[in-house]
Parts: sequence; C-alpha cells; structure tokens
Amino acid sequence: MTPAARIAAAIEILDAMLDGAHAEKAISGWARRSRFAGSKDRAALRDHVFGVLRCRRSYAALGGAGTGRGLMIGALRAQGIDPAGLFTGEGHAPEALSAAEKTAGSAPEGAARLDLPDWIWPLFEASLGDDAEAAALALRARAPVMLRVNLRQGALAQTIARLADEGITAHMHPIARTALHVTEGERKITGSACYNDGLIELQDGSSQAAMEQLDIAPGARVLDYCAGGGGKVLALAARGEGHWFAHDTAPQRMKDLPARAERAGVRVEILDGTQLRREAAFDLVLCDAPCSGSGTWRRTPEAKWALTPERLRELTKIQLEILKAAAPLVAPGGVLAYATCSVFDQENRDTISRFLGETTEWQVAGEDRFPISEGGDGFYIARLQRIY
Repeated sequence: MTPAARIAAAIEILDAMLDGAHAEKAISGWARRSRFAGSKDRAALRDHVFGVLRCRRSYAALGGAGTGRGLMIGALRAQGIDPAGLFTGEGHAPEALSAAEKTAGSAPEGAARLDLPDWIWPLFEASLGDDAEAAALALRARAPVMLRVNLRQGALAQTIARLADEGITAHMHPIARTALHVTEGERKITGSACYNDGLIELQDGSSQAAMEQLDIAPGARVLDYCAGGGGKVLALAARGEGHWFAHDTAPQRMKDLPARAERAGVRVEILDGTQLRREAAFDLVLCDAPCSGSGTWRRTPEAKWALTPERLRELTKIQLEILKAAAPLVAPGGVLAYATCSVFDQENRDTISRFLGETTEWQVAGEDRFPISEGGDGFYIARLQRIY
C-alpha cells in the first residue's frame, strides 16, 4: 500500500469508530476485508489510528473537523506535512482537498491543546498540580514497551543477550530492578522463546516498581484480590517463596493465569468466593482496583474520550466497596495494598481517606505515586497496616 492508501484506510477505520465501533474491532474488520494488506501496512494503520486517538482534539482543531478525514488532515499538519500532497484522489488516495479544507483548521487551545476533555483537565490540575500539563502531554505519545524479567529463570544481562539472539533489542531501565525497555523488535516478543519459556512478561515499569514496594516475608500467604490476568501476583511470586492466591469477580479474566504461572515456574491457586473465605487470613491482600485508567491512556486512548463524570463516580464507589470487602481477609498485623493505574486523587488518596474514615483497624504504612514517564504509566499504591 502507498502512504496515501494507508491514510485512506485509516480514515475508513476512524469513521467506523466514530460511529461506535471499538478500535480493535474496526482495525481487525478492515484487515479481514483487505487481504492485500501486508504486516507493515497493518502496523502502519494501527500507528495512524492510535496516534489520532491520543491526539483527537488537537488534530480535529488542526484539521477543521472531527471526522476521520478531518482528523487525518490534522494529524499530517501536526507533523508539518501538507495534506494536499497525499489527498490527491489518485489511485487509492483520499479525495483531493476542497477549497474549504485547505483553509480550515486552527491551532488548538486550552484543554484541546492538551488533548483532554474539558471536564477532565481540572482533575489533572487538582491531582497533579504543576506536573499536570506534562502528564497530559505525555499521554499524547506512544507508551514504552516494557518487560519484566522473571529472576527465578534468569538474570537481566542473560535475558538481554537471549532477546538479542531473537532479534529483540532491550535495555535495563532504572524504574524497577526487573525492568527492561524494548527499543526494537517489539512485535516479536510474544512469539519468542524467552516469552514462552517464562523468562519475561510484558509489564509496565511503574507496575513493576509498585510491586517492589510490597514486602514479602518467606512463606507469606499473598492474595491478589482483583487479579485479572495475574501479572501482579506473578511479579510478587517471582521474588521469593510463598503461597500465592488469585481471585477475581469475573473468573474468565484469569483463564490464562494457570498457563502463565506454569511458564513462570510458580503455583498460583485460584479461589472462588467460598474458597476465599475459607483460606483467609492472608498476610498480604493486593487490591488492584478497577479505575479510570487515566495513567495508561497512551496505551488505551479510547478510554480517555469514553470516561464520563458519572462513570468516575461509579468507579470510586466500586473502589471503596472492594477495600471494604477485602479488608476482613487480611490477618492481624497484615497488609492491605490498594493500587490503581489512575492519576486522579478521587481514585487514590480520597478513596483511602474514605476507607479509613469508616474503620479504626487500619493505618497508612506508606504510599507511592508513579508519574507518567518514559519507563512507566501513572500508578498509585498505598499500603495499609492492620492494627488488630
């Protein structure tokens, strides 16, 4: 496909999304209909689509319209490219620019310049203060591809060498002692022997760093209460010997966890509600709660535009309910850890304050907030100690 044909395809996909289609479904649907497209074409399409999603408001301003066509015109202008050179109407290129399109568009201002909905920008300011603008701008770029090295299986230097043999270039990153930043060969990771042998897992750097803040005594009983795919319990289990448990209210999210644990060389016992109550008490219960994901929006840019004030209020209620449900599972003297990939105080410190306001059994033992950075997403973790 020519560069212009790729832009035309991106416009088609973006229009489908604006009509309500999910990004991944719109892209895969286009790919099924377009057997002529090679792997490089599909990769370029993804880059176009997700690049636009990250910068949707500023590109709409620059392009003069919020349509797929207007967004791609804005994307080219943001890169300093005259869209008239690609919008020619020739072959499979998009139709030539109209006179109105040639003069439409203006520099984005306010929250549009930062590619945030108007109602969300005040939340960034209130939660992040002087760092708010930098965080918003960071969400406009691609996220780093980060790996966690399973130190049960091998050392970092050994892993880097093995990855290089498979055409994957990775470097140690200081955000966490297990972290590698991949700079070349990202699409080869899940097919690599390193991945399939359990030596590496895809895991954000801030998530890795947050798990390092949790102390695990030898033989500890550790529960990942909102386990999802199980990446965090696997990160904890890679650090030492203990008894590892996972639970999720939607068990289907954990369907791949047994295979992942086997690859990693650890045993994670999956618990339903009845088993959960029988196995309590745990030395550590981790609640990686459902949240807005505002710290991860460069990975999931659709979520930035889908979030509503009502949904945010609903999430804060769910987060408090999770803490209250998980707290009785912790042994006396144990730790209740609360984590989100959000940068909003409403979901982080405010949730902890509401929980502490309803109990006298807990006190804050520590908290850490990780910024959106070149090595990790925005992340928050608080450690609560059970007093009695």
